[in-house]
Amino acid sequence: MKIIACVRQTPDTETVVKIAGDGKSIETDGIKYIIGPYDEYSLEAAVQLKDETSGNVTALSLGPSRVGEALRASLARGADSAVHINTDGAETDDALVVASALAEQIKKMDYDVVITSTKGSDSDRGAVGPMLAELLGLPYIGLVSEIACKFNCKRQVEGGVTESFTVSTPAVICCEQGVRGQARYPSLMQIMKAKKKKIEVVDFASLGVDGGLAKLELESLEYPPERPPGRIIDGDSLDAKLD
Repeated sequence: MKIIACVRQTPDTETVVKIAGDGKSIETDGIKYIIGPYDEYSLEAAVQLKDETSGNVTALSLGPSRVGEALRASLARGADSAVHINTDGAETDDALVVASALAEQIKKMDYDVVITSTKGSDSDRGAVGPMLAELLGLPYIGLVSEIACKFNCKRQVEGGVTESFTVSTPAVICCEQGVRGQARYPSLMQIMKAKKKKIEVVDFASLGVDGGLAKLELESLEYPPERPPGRIIDGDSLDAKLD
């Protein structure tokens, strides 16, 4: 089985986010980037399915040069190869632009299934997966909480109900956190081996994606309102305190 695992590089979840002076972006100086926490789980599912079917996993990511770090980490976690769509100098914040670029690259690859996370930990949009399936003309299942090698999938819906699906391949499957248990931690040897592997780099411009596809414009970023301070209420009894 040939699996493409789409991964995203996001700011470390422990990063203290500061809004930049333009009010539309975050300050990037000093930010540590990691594989998106949700993508760790979808990658883990892909690697486990690979092991169960004697297949292979190609990690695919889009972004600037620093994304190579996330792909190295993916190789250390069990991916066999990696492809980086380099976007240096390009505007790729729009989900449709991202999905279109991924689709153009995937069309050139040999695969049985595309596995992604349900959403990114930074934007939390959850738009790229279904867009990707539409652009590729493939079946799509989202919010997958369980997955087996014959692509028997389950997902939780409202009211605690579990839906079960069997999907024919090729398909796009978007996985929830914990879909195949805890994401593995690579050993030092796996990390060192990953550093020696070659990452295929594809120039974003070579994919012919029209920047005019972008239809969303971010107007502003705002911090959430501050929580009001707590109050200490004097009184000898509960009734007195309530009064």
